[in-house]
Amino acid sequence: EEKADYLLQVKDNQLKLRQDIEAYGDQHDFNQMNCDQYTQVSKTSGRVEIRRCWAIADPIAMAHIRHYQGWADLQTIVRIERETHENDTVSHDIAYYMSSLSNDAQRILEAIRHHWSIENSFHWVLDMTFREDESRIRQGDSPQNMAVLRHIALNILKQDNTKSSLRQKRFRAGLDDSFMLKLLSQI
Repeated sequence: EEKADYLLQVKDNQLKLRQDIEAYGDQHDFNQMNCDQYTQVSKTSGRVEIRRCWAIADPIAMAHIRHYQGWADLQTIVRIERETHENDTVSHDIAYYMSSLSNDAQRILEAIRHHWSIENSFHWVLDMTFREDESRIRQGDSPQNMAVLRHIALNILKQDNTKSSLRQKRFRAGLDDSFMLKLLSQI
């Protein structure tokens, strides 16, 4: 309704959708398809990553997917192949996406990488500041409730413009009621 685009990864729990895309790929060579392709190579810390993106905007490919009509404004099926070289080890990973974006492989790959950089940095902050990965809370709705509270606390800490780290601000808020009140008054 808002005319926004989507770029959604096909997860393993969407078995039929993934099977349909993989079956289409098995029947047709992605390198021979009429699609946009883009390859990106990056080297960091002794690690080489090669990412290949195929953006397929073929109506025949769309028709191969069961219930594809249910995807509003579906324009592109995306295949991302990641090849990682680290020391003597090579790993391969393939992911599929559904998108309302046009078949611009470079733009799609950059959007996926941008999303993951945000996602990774957000989770890293939650883990380093709140030790989220070490949480032993596992019963009922408690994990989701604590995640919401951590997100709220993180947003409150980020609004404070003092030069301390988030971890230091959190520690200080636990010891200093006046600092805690100052943080809460910014909401």
